[in-house]
Amino acid sequence: MKTIEEKFQEYAVVPVVVLEDAKDALPLAKALIEGGLPCAEVTFRTEAAEESIRAISEKYPEMLVGAGTVLTIEQVDRATKAGAKFIVSPGFDPEIVDYCLEKGMPVFPGCITPSEVAQAAKRGMKTIKFFPAEQAGGIARIKAMAAPYTMMKFMPTGGISVDNLKDYLSFDKILCCGGSWMVKSNLIKNGEFDKICDLTKQAVELAASIRS
Repeated sequence: MKTIEEKFQEYAVVPVVVLEDAKDALPLAKALIEGGLPCAEVTFRTEAAEESIRAISEKYPEMLVGAGTVLTIEQVDRATKAGAKFIVSPGFDPEIVDYCLEKGMPVFPGCITPSEVAQAAKRGMKTIKFFPAEQAGGIARIKAMAAPYTMMKFMPTGGISVDNLKDYLSFDKILCCGGSWMVKSNLIKNGEFDKICDLTKQAVELAASIRS
């Protein structure tokens, strides 16, 4: 069985989803699966997140669904019980990271400084989130931090689109990129799941062309 990291490497792009209404969870998941990206980071910014993760996990057990924007241990527990297979936090919170590691739950904390990367490396972690990617210096900063931390892989999220995806995925220390351009809130709100499916297919094709 492939690890979470191996699946991320294979997908190259992880849709970062904000769901305001849990009724949109299943049609969105279906669109992503049919588009070739059976994965999603559902952000815990909304009340619908927990129920959405539960619905997707039960209906599409083959889908790799995790919880993003996790800020507390209580949210870790709620996401885990709902069926989340991984946890993503915007910053490096030692309490959350250590809690997840103790429970054997894959966790990807946000790191944008060498000191934060050092804290992750100290815990034996091999993959971290880099957020907010574009605003924090983009691929140039990742390359600078990757130089001393040769064991670390990065998952940049924030400001990534079809226009700069190649800049990131061309670097061998990038495991995958988090992106929301194929799952924009207005598309979900308007029920444009066919368009989401098409944009997902395009993302898959672009990522494959970059990494081939």
